[in-house]
Amino acid sequence: MAGLRFVFGLLTFVTLGMMIGAFFQLAFIRRLEESSSIPQWVDDKEAVVLRLGIVKPEVLSWSPRIIVFHNFLSLEECDYLKAIARPRLQTSTVVDTKTGKGIKSDVRTSSGMFLSPGERKYPIIQAIERRIAVYSQIPEENGELIQVLRYEKSQFYRAHRDYFSDTFNLNRGGQRVATMLMYLTDNVEGGETYFPMAGSGECNCGARTIKGLCVKPIKGDAVLFWSMGLDGESDMKSLHGGCEVLSGEKWSATKWMRQKAAT
Repeated sequence: MAGLRFVFGLLTFVTLGMMIGAFFQLAFIRRLEESSSIPQWVDDKEAVVLRLGIVKPEVLSWSPRIIVFHNFLSLEECDYLKAIARPRLQTSTVVDTKTGKGIKSDVRTSSGMFLSPGERKYPIIQAIERRIAVYSQIPEENGELIQVLRYEKSQFYRAHRDYFSDTFNLNRGGQRVATMLMYLTDNVEGGETYFPMAGSGECNCGARTIKGLCVKPIKGDAVLFWSMGLDGESDMKSLHGGCEVLSGEKWSATKWMRQKAAT
């Protein structure tokens, strides 16, 4: 009986924490929407780092929770991430549900690389990391290393969920709570990010029309979506994928955030 009370108390604590965090985020988004006409922010270093008055939030869905932040990255930041990544691209992998380690799979046909812990200290990367933490309301130390990806013509990422189902990764920072997906190019046809369990309409996904919600890759924009619901449980509706690229190259950068400090 005492064990059940402890578990119930823990679940209640997690649920309340998620709800409070969501309320704070709503308030923050409201402030962003009202911020674009405050000229004195030009002289505020923190405001410059956060691109206040430039970043524009757009809520796409509450179940699953999906927000697009227009102009999240500057064009220079996009090109910087591409330049760092290009010489070190390798075939992308997926997480093996049994071992928790990366394996090659035809589910994901892109190439990519992870920034190093040392690169995380670079001023431009620090600014991006700070921005992600503030807009997601998740501490910087809970974030994994940024991954930069390139999808060429005919490449894609089949529908999947970002949360873990293996103990290997869960023991290294807990469950993934949310994902910030940042687009680094826009000269691409296709390559949309799709959420088949979001919304009730249809959208264009590469050369197909599918049910759900699709986000077109636009240079500098970012998509924030949650893998966990307000109840503290993994959100099945967070299913998402990358549509086939029809022409051009799609570059993106991904940041996954955990329940606690990632290791």
